[in-house]
Amino acid sequence: MIYPSIDKILNIVDSKYELVYIVASRSKQMERTGYYQMKESEYHSKKNIGRALEEVYENLIHVKR
Repeated sequence: MIYPSIDKILNIVDSKYELVYIVASRSKQMERTGYYQMKESEYHSKKNIGRALEEVYENLIHVKR
């Protein structure tokens, strides 16, 4: 089971395509810099893609419109 649920995240982000772009960009940024916005023990996921999804869900990533 994916945490957080995609349905819950789509209430924050307008479309699945935008979500994919945001999460992929943030995941690559985590890989390059090693910077995480939460403590590593607070994440449910061990992979950067899941961690980026969690950051979107926690409103740690803000989308400019």
